[in-house]
Amino acid sequence: MAGEPDLFHVVFVHGLWVHSTAWDNWRRLYAGSGYESHAPGWPGDAETAKETRANSAALANQGAAEVTDHYAAYIRSLPSLPTVVGHSFGGLIAQKLLGMGLARACVAISPAQFQGILGVPAVQLRTASPVLTRPRLLHKTWAHTKDSFHAGFANGVSRAESDEIYDRYVIPAPARPLFQAAFANVVPRSPTRVALKTQRGPLLLIAGEADRTVPASTVRAAYRKQRRNPSVTEMVTVPQAGHSYVLDAEWRTVAELALSFLARHNVFPG
Repeated sequence: MAGEPDLFHVVFVHGLWVHSTAWDNWRRLYAGSGYESHAPGWPGDAETAKETRANSAALANQGAAEVTDHYAAYIRSLPSLPTVVGHSFGGLIAQKLLGMGLARACVAISPAQFQGILGVPAVQLRTASPVLTRPRLLHKTWAHTKDSFHAGFANGVSRAESDEIYDRYVIPAPARPLFQAAFANVVPRSPTRVALKTQRGPLLLIAGEADRTVPASTVRAAYRKQRRNPSVTEMVTVPQAGHSYVLDAEWRTVAELALSFLARHNVFPG
């Protein structure tokens, strides 16, 4: 990968059920701060949420390894190592990329649990139960309804705001990553494994206090493991925030927390 030390790239990685256009506000903010901004979708994503919903079969059977490989290839096409910012399952992928040496820094926002994290809280299991209780979905996709999206994903905002987010950004998602995360600790060499001991750049973990999809306790469990690495590892919790806080009215608070972290650790333009 060619060196280009004065050009700062940032790659945004979305999670399950949300299209990459949900990063548009972040991309504008980070571009204004001097970053070259990228938000490639998952393999199978179409250009828009509407087009993706119309061809959800293209997303079926995409798992953690396939998604990681997809972003790794994208990063290797860039002229220099980026900062990687990921949300939800994208936060897990972002940590994998950091551990692979493919990111100069990482911000993982409400990241799904990686292999080795035990004791997933009941509220997280309840939110995932429509998928995990239906094994036939393993190689298929599953889509939130507006009711389930508000109950488990956008519970930190009003129903009206939740429905607006749903209409703009929500897409079906492959069920396979959820099964991989749920059964990671009984599968040797799980694709949700993160390299925790490798030399890496700074890592910030962000949790939402009211998150039901990836509760703050799950993020704290990741932090306890990641902080054993001698590199910088920090965690912050956003009060009263649900899982949708990267794309609802709270998004700027979260985005600026990440920018502040990157500036403090010299992973910042200018």
